[in-house]
Amino acid sequence: MSSSLRQVPPPALAERDLETRNVTVPQRSRWRRSISQPKSFATRVILGVILVGFGLLFLYPFAWLLAASFKPRGEVFDNALIPKTFVPENYVEVWEQLPLTSWMWNSIAIALLAAGAVAISSSIVAFGFAYFKFPGRGILFGLVLATMMLPGAVTMIPIYLIWKETGLLGTWVPLWGMNLFGSAFYIFLQRQFFLGLPRELFEAARLDGASYWGLFWRIAMPLSVPSFIIVFLFEFQASWNNLQAALIYLNAGSVDDFTAPLGIAYAMTKYSPTAGGHGDYQYVMVASLIVTLPMLILFAFGQRYFIEGVATQGRKG
Repeated sequence: MSSSLRQVPPPALAERDLETRNVTVPQRSRWRRSISQPKSFATRVILGVILVGFGLLFLYPFAWLLAASFKPRGEVFDNALIPKTFVPENYVEVWEQLPLTSWMWNSIAIALLAAGAVAISSSIVAFGFAYFKFPGRGILFGLVLATMMLPGAVTMIPIYLIWKETGLLGTWVPLWGMNLFGSAFYIFLQRQFFLGLPRELFEAARLDGASYWGLFWRIAMPLSVPSFIIVFLFEFQASWNNLQAALIYLNAGSVDDFTAPLGIAYAMTKYSPTAGGHGDYQYVMVASLIVTLPMLILFAFGQRYFIEGVATQGRKG
């Protein structure tokens, strides 16, 4: 009886707690609203104008590309956002001029393999760093993050020599095979998300006889879908636009084996007057616009997961 009486707070503390709940919290919320929301109408108008200005600045290259894709040969580089002469036939003739279908399929297949490989491998490594507690874990994780400080030019030649010894030059494997070993940046992102999951879930599953792989596959992965999709989208976009790797490992193959960025670079050379072309850069503009559309569609469908995944990253240290 005496112990239960000691648990009841004194009236002074109860009143102080009541004042804290009734006074302090509204003051904090008003303080946050005062920071997040501009007070004056003029301030909101200025911020709106700035946002619209930056939006138009970022949209200008896309608008220029769209206008150039509808222009004839001699008007491609006149910088007019409204073509003087509309040539919609460019969108039909480009499929005859360039093997765009093969380039698109190659890029989609390679990007799916690269994104899937790095998302799964990075998630496995990140779960190990987040769940298991072992001596030297912090040092080992620091070494993993330190690999991000190495410039790509430092490891370019050694990696090329490795793939040359395997005899896989000219194939798709070098473009996605390295992702089977994870990525330091994606491991960091996934680890931060896994640290935010309640550890009690994993402990309860262990008591029920779940294996370590079961903890990862049946508990961690279903709860980390937003962060997994973020990693997938990031790597898909990076692989889709990776001209350098395709130029190194696929340049010895046929034109039909090119990816979309490498194919567009090939088209620029093909139509260049200095290389014997006729300057038909309108087909390059059409191909560039078509190659951009999958990224826009992918972001539109994954926007919800993108925002949710970014908002939940970095909650744990």
